[in-house]
Amino acid sequence: MFRKLHSNRDPRDTLLSEINKEFRPYIHKAAMGIKGCVNSHSRFLFAMMVINIVLSAVLSFTVFRHHAPPPKVVKAQANPVSTGFDQIMRTGEKLKRTIALKRQIDSLTAKKQLSAADSAALEKALDTIQKFNQTAP
Repeated sequence: MFRKLHSNRDPRDTLLSEINKEFRPYIHKAAMGIKGCVNSHSRFLFAMMVINIVLSAVLSFTVFRHHAPPPKVVKAQANPVSTGFDQIMRTGEKLKRTIALKRQIDSLTAKKQLSAADSAALEKALDTIQKFNQTAP
């Protein structure tokens, strides 16, 4: 598993040197074409570079300027332990109200006939439970 492998490969032959050997004529032809184009249009290319630098500077100071982020409003927060305990207490109170409403709904639905007051109370209790479910985290 940890045996050294021996190879008959020349250590000077690397992947990069082999790729260079293969594509050298194409790279040379492209370089000569680019060099000829740059030599024949040097003033135009220089002017375009200067225009790009100036345009970049103008845009960076106007359009792409970073605005200062708005200040964050820090809420005055009491002790996190008491805040968490208060949240537990509120959840317990909601649970108590929900259980009381469920008992009321169960007692009203157990009746054979409902009066108008019973129907109104049942509808109000169902609406209250629905509001609790919507505001639950």
